Amino acid sequence: MLIAIEGIDGSGKRTQAERLAESLGAAGVSTFRMSFPQYGKTKAAEAVSKYLNGQFGPLKSVPQRLAALLYAEDRFQSRDILDSKCRTNDIVLVDRYVSSNLAYQGARCPKPARNTFIDWLANVEYSMFGMKRADLTVFLDVPAPTSAKLVAKKAAREYTDLKADLHESDLAYLSVCRDVYMDLCERQYGSQWLRINCMDESGRLRSIEAIHGEVTTGVNDIYRN
Repeated sequence: MLIAIEGIDGSGKRTQAERLAESLGAAGVSTFRMSFPQYGKTKAAEAVSKYLNGQFGPLKSVPQRLAALLYAEDRFQSRDILDSKCRTNDIVLVDRYVSSNLAYQGARCPKPARNTFIDWLANVEYSMFGMKRADLTVFLDVPAPTSAKLVAKKAAREYTDLKADLHESDLAYLSVCRDVYMDLCERQYGSQWLRINCMDESGRLRSIEAIHGEVTTGVNDIYRN
């Protein structure tokens, strides 16, 4: 079973993927975890790093199809590893997958053209590059202002020396990315989706433990059935 952990920057994807892998392993479920882009492992990820560091210019100057193909190529270059791990494990967890590309680059399209672009990119990833479809996509939903605050607290990342990369630094853009994620989730696009609201009723961020509990329950319900 291939499970993708998705959400805008700062939503806790890595933390929840780590926690989920630990809980599944403790329950006797063989689990492998990986993340995209594969920084330090693929040539495409090197180009993605340059893009996110602004070396190709500001966000608006980089054609979204070019950026989208860089991310897709990174997955394509990692496809054999992913396929192998899916064959030898009960569950493979991926921190970001195809839906990240659909959301982040789809958000750069004018709304009337967005679904056409998303369908084109999904065809590239799934049909042309032969990537497996996720059996389940867990969407960690946080609003963009909360995302920005959480990004500001992040430690140094391997792919950038910036406090916030090209995507993270644009609050309005992140807000549209979340909107696209919500649309993909509502349409159950390309996968079964599970939305996890990471905010409580008062608008505060829920604890890591509370979010993990809901993620684990949702995954177990689907995996066991």
